[in-house]
Amino acid sequence: MSAMPLDQMLGHLERLVANALRLWEIPDGGSARLINVAENCTYLVEAPEFKAVLRVHREDYHTRRAIACELAWLDALSKDAVIETPGYYLGRNGEAIQEAQTEELAQRFLVLFHFVEGQAPDESGDMTAGFKELGAIAARCHTHVQNWRKPEPFERLTWDVDAVFGDAPTWGNWRDAPEVEPATRAILEQVEARVRQRLAAFGKAPDRYNLIHADMRLANLLVHGTNTRVIDFDDCGWGWFMYDFAAAISFIEDDPRIPDLKTAWLHGYRSVRALPPEDEAEIETFIMLRRMALLAWIGSHIEAPEPQALAPGFAATTARLGQTYLDAFE
Repeated sequence: MSAMPLDQMLGHLERLVANALRLWEIPDGGSARLINVAENCTYLVEAPEFKAVLRVHREDYHTRRAIACELAWLDALSKDAVIETPGYYLGRNGEAIQEAQTEELAQRFLVLFHFVEGQAPDESGDMTAGFKELGAIAARCHTHVQNWRKPEPFERLTWDVDAVFGDAPTWGNWRDAPEVEPATRAILEQVEARVRQRLAAFGKAPDRYNLIHADMRLANLLVHGTNTRVIDFDDCGWGWFMYDFAAAISFIEDDPRIPDLKTAWLHGYRSVRALPPEDEAEIETFIMLRRMALLAWIGSHIEAPEPQALAPGFAATTARLGQTYLDAFE
C-alpha cells in the first residue's frame, strides 16, 4: 500500500475521482461515493437514471496490460456463456481503461463497471447452498480456461509458493504481520516448509494449475432473482484450481462449518468437472497457503479498516490451524 496515511490518500482520491468522471459519458450531475477500501478503492457513481461502480486501482499493483487481460477474460466468460460477469463502460476515447492523476497522487488506472443489482448470499446462516453454487461456478471457469485461447502477451498475478513465500511476496512477508510471536513463528516456519514441499511434489500441470479467480467468496457473488453474477476479478491470475476453494473460505478457515462447506463445494464442482482424488487430498495445503497469504496481507495493509479489525488473534489462529495441518500430514 501507499506510504501516505490512508485518510490523506482518500482525500486526494476523492478529488481525483471527481475530476475523472468526465472521462466517461456520464449524465450531468454525476457524483461518486466511496463504498470499499481494499486492494483498490471502489466508488458508487450515481447520476439521474444512471448507476455504475468505479474501480480505482492501487498504485503499482497491476499494469495496464494486466488489467486488459482481466477484462478479456470477463468478456470471454460472458461471450461463451460460462458465467454472468459485470460489463464495463468505454470512456470517451473508446478505451475501457482510463488514467488519472493529481499533483499529490501518481497515475492511477480506472475502470467503470456496470452496476449489478443483487445481494451477496447471507453468510450468517446455512451457507451450503451458496458453496455448492461456488463449486459449480469454479468448475465452469476452470474448464473454460483450459480451452480458452488467451490473448498474447497474457499478464496476470501469480498465486504460487513464490508469490506467498518468495523473496518479493505479493502481499508482503507473513513474519511482519501483527502478533507473530516467537512461538507462532516457529509453527508457521514448519508450515511454510511443509507447504513448499507438498506443492513442489504436486506440480503445475495445466489441468490443475491455470488461470483462476483467486477470490471467489460468497461476498463476490451477487444474486438477483434467478441470476447469479460473479464480481471482482481483480485478483484473477495463475494458480492451482483448488486454491479457489481456499479463497472461498478466506478469513473463516477455523469456522466449524468448514467441513460441510467443503463437501458442498466439492459436490457442486464435481457436478460440472471431474476432480482427481489427489487434487482433493491437497486442499488442506491450499488452505494453509491462502491463510498465510492473508496473514501477510493483514500486515502489509494494516492502515486500512478491515485488516485492523481482523488482526487481533489472526496470527495465533493461523498457527493453531497450521499445527493441525502439520499433524494431519505426519
